[in-house]
Amino acid sequence: MNKKIGVEPTLTPVKDFLNEKGYDVVNINYGVQEGRTDYNQFDAIVINGITQNFLGIQGTVTASVVIDASGLTPVQIENEIKKRT
Repeated sequence: MNKKIGVEPTLTPVKDFLNEKGYDVVNINYGVQEGRTDYNQFDAIVINGITQNFLGIQGTVTASVVIDASGLTPVQIENEIKKRT
């Protein structure tokens, strides 16, 4: 498996669940230029619904799959990762 998943820090239950399932899970950093994350390193990025502009600038492009966790359980998020990556 070993897919690398970037998860917004506020989504601790999702992060814990994916870790238990064997994914390589990393908190994503955004906003401040220093310490920003290279989003293309991930197979998928999981964000909360509030963070529609999660990369800090509206026009940023990433090759990674972006999954909006709004209303989804950790199991549903994993299913999306499996389906879309």
